Amino acid sequence: MIKTELTIKGIKDKIKSYYNCPVTVKLNLGRNKFVTFHGTLNGIYPSLFTVTPDDKNFLGKTAYSYSEILCGRVRIEARAAE
Repeated sequence: MIKTELTIKGIKDKIKSYYNCPVTVKLNLGRNKFVTFHGTLNGIYPSLFTVTPDDKNFLGKTAYSYSEILCGRVRIEARAAE
């Protein structure tokens, strides 16, 4: 069995450190389809977090659960402020 280094608690701590910071979100939609967008992480809740996209015309999903990061469907990285 392969042990992962990530845990839900570790992911929550990482997300809390990104609060109100500009982030880059990469979504894996399956079948080699990816969506990448820039935004600001502005909401942290017990079971999910929200990202406000910089592009006002973005029509995708902007609320993600911590388990989506654990499963690899969502990647989030801090980026330098502009």
